[in-house]
Amino acid sequence: MASADLSTGRMHRKQSLYERFSDLTDFDARPAEVAEDAPREPIDILAPDEKRKRERFIPVTRFALLDRLTKVHLWPPGQAADARRFFRYLDYWRQQQYFAMLLELDQNYEAFSPDSDLLMTRSFSSEDREALKHRIFEGVESLLIRANYERIDPSDVEVILTRDSHYGLDLFVDMQAFERIAIYYRGASNRRYERRSLRKFLSTEEFDVPIFQRLFLMFKLKTAEARVEEVMREKKLSREAAEKWVDRRRQSLPPGISDKNIYLKLFKNIPRTDIEMVFPNTQVRFRSMDKLRLGVTAGGGLGMGAVGAAGKLALLLSNPIAALGALAGLGGIAARQAMGFLNQKQRYMVVMAQNLYFHTMADNRGVILKIAARGAEEDVKEEMLLYSVLAKEHATRADLPSIDLAIENYLTRTFGVKIDFEIDDALDRLIRDGIVTERADGTFVTLPPAEAAKHIDAKWDLFLDHLPDPISSEGYEFEGKHVPNR
Repeated sequence: MASADLSTGRMHRKQSLYERFSDLTDFDARPAEVAEDAPREPIDILAPDEKRKRERFIPVTRFALLDRLTKVHLWPPGQAADARRFFRYLDYWRQQQYFAMLLELDQNYEAFSPDSDLLMTRSFSSEDREALKHRIFEGVESLLIRANYERIDPSDVEVILTRDSHYGLDLFVDMQAFERIAIYYRGASNRRYERRSLRKFLSTEEFDVPIFQRLFLMFKLKTAEARVEEVMREKKLSREAAEKWVDRRRQSLPPGISDKNIYLKLFKNIPRTDIEMVFPNTQVRFRSMDKLRLGVTAGGGLGMGAVGAAGKLALLLSNPIAALGALAGLGGIAARQAMGFLNQKQRYMVVMAQNLYFHTMADNRGVILKIAARGAEEDVKEEMLLYSVLAKEHATRADLPSIDLAIENYLTRTFGVKIDFEIDDALDRLIRDGIVTERADGTFVTLPPAEAAKHIDAKWDLFLDHLPDPISSEGYEFEGKHVPNR
C-alpha cells in the first residue's frame, strides 16, 4: 500500500512539473498520462507508423521554431528580442563548428573520392588507407547521428528485399559484395498515390506507399581478389569457376566504379519496399507473373510455329528449299520470343533508372556537406526548445523527464509531429558551451538571453585562436604529375 501511495505521489509531482514547463512554451493541454520511458524493442521499419518507434528528427525548420519561441508574451518584458538575437548567434555558432569538422573529414575523404579532379600529391600505404577508411566511416556516421538519422542494420535489408515492390520490380542485391556498408534513413512516413483499378472499372483510387523521406547509403566494394577467395571457400569452387562467378555478378555494376573508392549516396522519397534499387549492384529479375506470361506466349508461339513447320520439314529430301524456309521461320519465332524477354528486362531497367533520377539528391562529397548542414540545424532546434524552458524556470536534473515530455507534446500540438526529443544531447551541448551551468545540487543555472548572446560572441572571437591544424598523420607528400585513375 505504501508503495502504491509513493508511486501515485511521484506521478502527481511529474504532472505538476509538466504543467509548469508546458506554460513556458505556449502549450495549454495536458497529457492523459506521464509514463516512464521504457526501452523499445527493435521494430520493423516497414511497420505502420503507429507501431514504429518515434524518430529523433524534428521535421520543422529552425526559422519556424525561432518565430514561435520568441513571441513577446512568452518572455519577460524586453527579453523576446534578446532571445531572438541569441538564437541567431547560436545558429551561426553551430554551423561554424560543423564546418570545422568538415575540413578534416574532407581531407580524409580526398584519398577515396571518385569525383576529384585535383592532382594527387599525397601517397598512402595500405595501412594508411585502412586508417583513413575507418576514420571516414566513423566521421560520416557521427554526422548522420547528429542529424538525427536512424541506422538500418544491413542484415535487415535482406528482409526488405523480399517484400512487394511499389514499382513492380523484382530486384536482387548481393550484400556480400561490400567490404563495408552503412545505411541510414530519416523520415519514415507514407505518401499518397493514385492508380487506376480494374475492380473499380479503371477509375482512380488513392493508396498509401511507405517511404523514406531521406535514405543514405555509403559503401566500399570488396576487391575482386578478396571476393573470389570468399566464393572459393563458401561455394567450394575452383579459382577459375569462382572468377567467372564473380565476373558475372560484377557485370551489373555501373561502368567506372572502383573498389578503391568510397561512395556516398543520398536519396529522397524512396519507397521502403524498393530500397534495393539504390544499390550499385542491383540486378533486375523477372517476376513470377512475367515469367508465366512470357513463358506462355513463347511456348504458344513456338508450338504453333513447330506445327506449321512439321509438314514442310518432312519434305527435306524432296523439297529442301521449303524445308529450309520452315526452319528459318521457326528460328525467327524463337528469336522474336527471346527478344520479348530482353525487351521486358530492358523496360524494367528503364523504370528503375527513371525513378532513381528523380529520387537522387546528392553524391559523395555533396552528401557530406548536406548532412553536416542538417546536423547543425537539428542541434540548434533542440537547443532552442530546451533553452526556452531552462531560461525561464528553475529546474533540476530530476525535472528533465517532465521537460522532455512537455517539449514533445508542444511539437505535437503546434506542428502535429510526434518525435523522440533528445534532451540529454541538447543539454550537454548547452553546458559544454557555458550557456547552462549545473550546480552541485543538480540545479541548472541558465544565462539570460542578452548575456547568452554576448557569451557566444566572445566564443566566436576566440574560435580562430584555437583552430587546430588539419594535417593528416597518414601518407606523405610527393610531387604529383598527373590526375590518377580512380
